[in-house]
Order: sequence, then structure tokens, then C-alpha cells
Amino acid sequence: MTSSIGLSLIQFRLTIMDSTSSSSLNEFCYLQNGGGLEVALMENAASFLAPLASNKTFVSAIFALFVTQSTKVFFHYFEERRWNFRLMFSPQGIPSSRSAMCSALTTSVALSHGVAYPLFPISLGFSLIVMSDSVSVTRQVGYQALVLNKLLLEVSGGVPILDEDLEEDVGHTVPQVLTSALLGSTVAILCSLTFVFLRR
Repeated sequence: MTSSIGLSLIQFRLTIMDSTSSSSLNEFCYLQNGGGLEVALMENAASFLAPLASNKTFVSAIFALFVTQSTKVFFHYFEERRWNFRLMFSPQGIPSSRSAMCSALTTSVALSHGVAYPLFPISLGFSLIVMSDSVSVTRQVGYQALVLNKLLLEVSGGVPILDEDLEEDVGHTVPQVLTSALLGSTVAILCSLTFVFLRR
């Protein structure tokens, strides 16, 4: 039984080798002999990143993320009169980077392919789920953290129990999410116009 299974595997491998070109065969043997997927990806990093740089949807999403995170730093400076560049990597705060990024994705798909393109309703549904979660679920987590922080202080008699308080500034209001979505759509439109201008 074991020998017949081994023979079948050998025949299957020979069939694959006969049906592939010499270059594909070299890649197959390279991976089989311990080349590893990581090494293969590193060797093809340039060919992987180049199409992304020319992808309007990808660039729009990344640029929307960068703009919203940068805006948080400036908002904090105007409020506190000091710079806090850690906010560039913080998911909390205004505007909502997730809402802006999802809105940029959806807008870019609509501009690039049209609303009849199958990917548009998928992108739109994904964006609506993220935005509604930010308003409802995530917002409630912030309220719960506020209540828990107060309860812990009362129970402990004002002595902090935890090293840090639970994060209260999570989630967003409906106007904040809508503003962030508008910002993301604006970034996507500007990116699309920039690509059109550069191709002339």
C-alpha cells in the first residue's frame, strides 16, 4: 500500500515536471530544495512593489492614511501647543484614519472602474461596516473604559490599581466619521487627477 502511494506521488511529480517549462521547473526545484517562499518574495520585491506604485487605488488609500494621521499631529499642536509625533501611529483621535482610508478605497474604485464594477459594492460594503463599527461598537468601548476607570478609582480609594488607565478616547461620532469619509474621498479624487495629469 505504502509503495503504491509512493509510486503515485513520483508519477504525479514527473507529470508536473513534463508539463512545465524549464524556468518554471527551476523555480519548483528551487523552492523544493529549501529556497523558501521568503527568499523568493525578497528576490521579486521590486516586481511586486512597482505595480503598487502605479495603482491609483492603493496610492489613494495610503495617502489618505498619511493625511489623516498627519492632521492629528497638527490638531494636537493647536490644542496643546506642543508637538506629539507619536499620534502619527495612533489609531485614536480625530479624524478617523480608518474611515478616511476606506472612503478613499471606495471612491478610487468608483473613479477607476465605475460603480458597475464588481469590486465597487464589495469595497462600499467593507467601508460601511468599518464606519458603523467606529460609531457604534468602538465608541461604546470608550464609554465602558471611562466607567471602569472611575469604578476602579472609587473601589481603590483613589489609589491607582493599574499602571495605566484604560484608553477612553476610542471610537468616533457620526459627524467625525462623515468628515473623515469626505476627507478620504477628496484625497482619492486628487490622486486620480494627479495620475491623469502625469500620464499626459
